[in-house]
Amino acid sequence: MRIAVLTGGGDCPGLNGAIKWVTKSALDPLLEKRRRVRFDVVGIRNGWKGLVELEPENPESLARHTQKLDEEIVRTWDRYGGTNLGTSRTNPFNPQKDASARVLENIKALGIDVIVAVGGEDTLGVLSKLHHLGVRTVGIPKTIDADLVGTDYSLGFDSAVNIIMEEIDRLRTTAGSHNRIFVVETMGRHAGWLALHGGECSGAYIILIPEYPFAVEKVCSLLEERRGREGQYSIIVASEGATTTAHKEFVKNAAVDEFGHRSLGGIASYIAREIEEHTGWETRYVILSHLQRGGSPSARDRLMARRFGIAAVDMIVSEDFGRMVSLRQGDITSVPLKTVTERLNLIDLSKYYDTERYNAKRSFL
Repeated sequence: MRIAVLTGGGDCPGLNGAIKWVTKSALDPLLEKRRRVRFDVVGIRNGWKGLVELEPENPESLARHTQKLDEEIVRTWDRYGGTNLGTSRTNPFNPQKDASARVLENIKALGIDVIVAVGGEDTLGVLSKLHHLGVRTVGIPKTIDADLVGTDYSLGFDSAVNIIMEEIDRLRTTAGSHNRIFVVETMGRHAGWLALHGGECSGAYIILIPEYPFAVEKVCSLLEERRGREGQYSIIVASEGATTTAHKEFVKNAAVDEFGHRSLGGIASYIAREIEEHTGWETRYVILSHLQRGGSPSARDRLMARRFGIAAVDMIVSEDFGRMVSLRQGDITSVPLKTVTERLNLIDLSKYYDTERYNAKRSFL
């Protein structure tokens, strides 16, 4: 049985670990005897783009878009961030240039029996559609945004939060030395988990999230209140998808990607400018951008990549297709792909956010 594995969407730490453990688990000789099924594993380069552009009769195209995987090749992959198979934001079901028929043809030409895709809502959305067209599929959750429903963890999130925390720790020395206010912009799109967790871990004074529109006047009022009570500098963490009470969304430009998403960004510079105009206090901003996707995976991401990769192969053996590996209340399980792509996992304000302080809750019980 041939397993094809690919990574789609934005890169992050943990992807290589998932690829490694899908491969190692599938090719484990002891498990092979127990399962009574023999696997081989092929990597698809550059996500769905690889299956769209592949010319299976062309040896150069095969070498460019696929890679045979074995235990020796992937032995050290889990130590490194990014994805050694490459990734893309290609959408085979893009209404403007539907390439789903070509993907189905290439799956058949490569002799692929099942596809394991590691990705977020867009990548897994494509996987779900392929499943409904008869392709055997298994998904592994990956997104630093933590916005996938059906799982308590997605690969990349912990590493990204650690980076936010470390960068804010560095900013504190210069902010304190100059009595400045710093606004730190994080990723996350329409889910505020990165900003909330990153802000909590780093002790940010104000955290702005997409789930609760903010008022600039309120931000300035909170800063003024603190200046009279505590230190002379403050850190504000703002998610790129946060909006004002006037519902102003911050976008870099009007362009959209193949899944219809606009590129968010610019909130930090807006807030910094407004604070200076309202208060006269020196304010700087930092956009962490792709730093949040970089570096080596954290211990948690290495561990979860291992468990998710192994579980994906377990699902193939049990023919549990059309589902995504999931972590629920500490246990590895799975959920239907369809439910994963129906909505986003957003912050429950009543549980986690203090709307008066613009920060994480300080009471849980």
